[in-house]
Amino acid sequence: ERFSFIQMAQSGSKGKQSGASPVAVPQKPGSQLDNMLDELHVGLNKLGVATVAKGVCAACKKPIAGQVVTAMGRPWHPEHFVCTHCQEEIGSRNFFERDGQPYCEKDYHNLFSPRCNYCNGPILDKVVTALDRTWHPEHFFCAQCGAFFGPDGFHEKDGKAYCRKDYFDMFAPKCGGCARAILENYISALSSLWHPECFVCRECFTPFVNGSFFEHDGQPYCEMHYHERRNSLCSGCQKPITGRCITAMGKKFHPEHFVCAFCLKQLNKGTFKEQNDKPYCHNCFVKLFC
Repeated sequence: ERFSFIQMAQSGSKGKQSGASPVAVPQKPGSQLDNMLDELHVGLNKLGVATVAKGVCAACKKPIAGQVVTAMGRPWHPEHFVCTHCQEEIGSRNFFERDGQPYCEKDYHNLFSPRCNYCNGPILDKVVTALDRTWHPEHFFCAQCGAFFGPDGFHEKDGKAYCRKDYFDMFAPKCGGCARAILENYISALSSLWHPECFVCRECFTPFVNGSFFEHDGQPYCEMHYHERRNSLCSGCQKPITGRCITAMGKKFHPEHFVCAFCLKQLNKGTFKEQNDKPYCHNCFVKLFC
């Protein structure tokens, strides 16, 4: 409980004053003030002046004949009402009580107040409790961008707090197509994760019907562009070759599409002539070019 009041009072006296000169009280080493008070009490008694004690000091256990401090329900000599830690006289300053002992405001906060995880300073007012630690409200912010957390709250990684955007940018899985963070639904394919809208043919960007796709160099393709990349389109019909094929003139053909460019009769690899990058049967070649 925090106390901010200290009562100071003067002791009274009773009996007749004599005309004697004031008693001089010599100072002694050690507890000089305590000794002076004791000698003053004796001297006043000799002069016939009886002092009225204001109680027994909670610190030194001796009667209080002068000013008195009342705090924590007990009386104290002002010079004995000191901070338990630094031993400085509290006087009229604010103080805190802990386990029946008084502490000055500075030492109380340094010793007992929660400490901010960011600056390690004592927290004197409002406190944020997060990640099993305490923070000044102004020191609890995103570890990456420094922004304070809004309605979305924060996300934790390795004991640090991040805003939603930075957390997903830094730690969420990335799409194999656009390389941006994946926040919700995804497709797992080709040892990568993909936004559903990003898992399309790398060439024509067409979505895959029934999820069927072809892989080339780690990227998904539709059938047409897969065979185009692999140079496995028929040079005759421009459609994929999935079975037997004929390779001629540096090109590939379905067997039924490898025909004479003039008469369109089917050729075989060993019986054709080439002219201007086109195949001809022997008869048409002689007729046209000889």
